[in-house]
Amino acid sequence: MISKETLFALSLFPYLGFLWFLSRSPQMPRLALYGFYGTLVFVAITIPAGIYAQLHYGESLANIDWLHGGAEVFLTLSNILLVLGFGQAVRQLKIKNEN
Repeated sequence: MISKETLFALSLFPYLGFLWFLSRSPQMPRLALYGFYGTLVFVAITIPAGIYAQLHYGESLANIDWLHGGAEVFLTLSNILLVLGFGQAVRQLKIKNEN
């Protein structure tokens, strides 16, 4: 049986492929693309935070509020960039179609 850690690590490869294809699309809003890349930053922050929580507190990251909240900030920022980027693209498309 595959462990959740192994499955998590393997899931990065399809996501990197997704980012590769998105970054080559001229229709992809740049700000939203930065949001998708920000998800990688979230993962890069979460992994060491989880290790620290386990080693220092003997708990999972979800049980250490200040560490968990700090890591989640990066996911929140990524989501904000996604919403702003796609929102901007929708507004630009509406303006283009009105003209």
